[in-house]
Formats: sequence, C-alpha cells, structure tokens
Amino acid sequence: MTAPMSDIFNTFQEYLSSEQELREDIRNSVKDIEQTAREILTTLQSIHHEGGIQEIPSSCEQARTLFVTLKEGYAKLAQKIPTDQYYRYHDHWRFVTQRSAFLVALTVYLETGQLATKEMVAEMLGIKVKREDGFHLDLEDYLMGLLQLSSEMSRFAVNSVTCGDYSRPIHISRFIAELNAGFRLLNLKNDSLRKRFDALKYDVKKIEEVVYDLTIRGLKPGTAGDGDMSHKA
Repeated sequence: MTAPMSDIFNTFQEYLSSEQELREDIRNSVKDIEQTAREILTTLQSIHHEGGIQEIPSSCEQARTLFVTLKEGYAKLAQKIPTDQYYRYHDHWRFVTQRSAFLVALTVYLETGQLATKEMVAEMLGIKVKREDGFHLDLEDYLMGLLQLSSEMSRFAVNSVTCGDYSRPIHISRFIAELNAGFRLLNLKNDSLRKRFDALKYDVKKIEEVVYDLTIRGLKPGTAGDGDMSHKA
C-alpha cells in the first residue's frame, strides 16, 4: 500500500525546511567572513594614502592579526558543509574567498615582493589545498584573487609615484609582467576568469606607462635625471 500523498509532500517539506535552515546558517557564517575581509581591506588600503608607504610594515602586521579572525571564520563555515557537498553551496562563499585570496596575495607581496602560492593562501585562510581533502581553496577562486591583485598593483604604482617612491613602480612592473606571462600559459575555459584576464593587459599597460613617464622625466632610478633629483633634494 502506497503512502498518502500528504505524507509524501510532508517529507518534501521537511527536506526543504532543513535545506533552507542550512543555507541561512551558511549565509550567516559568510557574513562574518565578509566583515573581517572588509576590515583587512581597509587596513591595507592605507598604502594608497599619503605617507602610507612608510606604514606598510605596520599595516601588514595589523592585517596578519585580522587573518587569524578570518581563519576562525572559515573553520566555522567548513564545519557546516556536509561531506562531499562543497560545490553545492560554493556560490555562497565564492566571492568572499576570491577577495580573501586577493588580500593574502597583497599582504604577501607587500611583505616580500613575491607571489603568494595557492598553498600559502590556503594556509592563511585555514582551509585545504586539495579538493579531495574537504573544504578547500578552489583553483579558480585563487586565480581570480591574483587577477584582483593586478588591478591593485596598477593603482599602487601610480600612487607610489605621487608619494615620491620612484623605484617601486619598476618592481611592480616586473612582477605584473611575470604574472601576465604566467596567466598566458593557461587555457582558461571559465568565462568570468577569461574576461577578468582580458583586463590584466590593461593593468600591464597602465603600469608600463607609469614606468615610461618616469624614464622620460629622468626620475627612473639609474637614469641621469635620478642624480639631478638627488642634487635638488
């Protein structure tokens, strides 16, 4: 004898209610992560302000402290995701994880001048590197974070000149050129990644223009005008 139709639909409702509660719980955790990410971004944005370049070490130190809170947020989120259902709910934290990857990459660059690897980003966020290990850093989210970094670097190159730091744009130019070369090795299928990568060439061009302006004005370190500036100072 088959169950009454009302019983069948009551079972459906129980499932839908449970699913809705889980998604709401996930959204609340993501909101906490987003708040911490905004605080980290605000801290690191000081590099663009007057005198901010001199405050880079302290800004990175403050960011590192906030990354501990961010790590705790991801730990709480990971506990809520059922086993093997990462991609079912991935859209809830996709954007904030891309932003978080960018923030880690920016912090590491400011501290070392080097590219933050996927492993380094995952470690600072307190999540796994590989998909099979559970809640992990999706490769496309990591790559999107690096592409966000390129835009930040083009802005930083311009503001560095405004602050009188004429050598930094040279280092930024080399770094972004290498990043661009690396992305060109990839056969990008993801539409959003490919579109964002297309914007990278404009970041490269903008930074190259900054370096070119420094060169023709004699402000690029190592040019004849560099000595003239030192004399005037």
